[in-house]
Amino acid sequence: MTKTEALDVLQSDDLIGIGMEADAVRRKFHPEGVASYIIDRNINHTNFCTEYCSFCAFYRPMGHEEGYVLPKEQIFAKIQETVDLGGTGVLMQGGVNPDLKIEYFEDLFRSIKERFSIHLHCLSAPEILTISEVSGISIRDTIARMRDAGLDSIPGAGAEILDDEVRFKIARLKCTTEDWIHVHRSAHQLGMRTTATMMFGCGETLQHRVNHLETLRQLQEESGGFTAFIPWPFQPENTALGRRIKEETTAVDFLKTLAVSRIFLDNVINIQTSWVTQGLKVCQLGLRFGGNDVGSVMLEENVVRQAGAQHAASEEDLRRMIRDAGFIPKQRDTLYRTYYLN
Repeated sequence: MTKTEALDVLQSDDLIGIGMEADAVRRKFHPEGVASYIIDRNINHTNFCTEYCSFCAFYRPMGHEEGYVLPKEQIFAKIQETVDLGGTGVLMQGGVNPDLKIEYFEDLFRSIKERFSIHLHCLSAPEILTISEVSGISIRDTIARMRDAGLDSIPGAGAEILDDEVRFKIARLKCTTEDWIHVHRSAHQLGMRTTATMMFGCGETLQHRVNHLETLRQLQEESGGFTAFIPWPFQPENTALGRRIKEETTAVDFLKTLAVSRIFLDNVINIQTSWVTQGLKVCQLGLRFGGNDVGSVMLEENVVRQAGAQHAASEEDLRRMIRDAGFIPKQRDTLYRTYYLN
């Protein structure tokens, strides 16, 4: 699919036709009829942040009385609860906190790995850039040292829209598109897998969305390091940006964007449909609009919830939703290996 074709499809009213095409692409990648999910936990180790993004209700300025850095004992307790509930991974990220240097994360990751056999999927590109800067070492060395301490993979957070025109409007202190790509390219070169995300509905144009997808497709063509793509709509409640956005993203817009993502990203194997922002019914529809994964049971999540998302789901909720859509539910791990259960 070309960028022009992608834009045309996003502007089209033929929702069913778009869904059918995306579903056909999904079947090529996943002919076995499985839809996967993971049991993991989002641990937000700090909410101190220097980026002041207009779409975020989670962060607190440095020194704020409501700011925190979780003690290791509290992190361990959260991980133990995750393991006890059948969880296989931890997604840990937080605010961009310049007080936390490379040694802090090396100690934290080693301490976790000494106590638990669990996959560490941690830190956004903006966090890694800041760790590199305040520690006085390169991006590559930052990732390599954290990998050696126990970091297993890197989430795609901080991407928002990978077009600097949009980034300057909604998060002018945050990293540039090239910075975000540099972190993920460096991780891929070191043999580490990462995910890619897109937060849309934040005032961007459809062309900006297509530019985002093209940027990801190019890096994937070069490195092959992305395990999955996760698009999700901006949650406007409780945010400064939300007061400026006139229209919230509709279910139709979500499904079209999901479908175009599946068709356009012809070198990314897994596409995730969201229930955290859209609810279970729309997420279920997403399985027929190109999605093959419904994400996490998510034992804990703070960032999107503080921006207004209210949906919740148990493991059985996700399995029932998948079965009712005509798929076989399978638990996966962070790297999308579905050898758990069933």
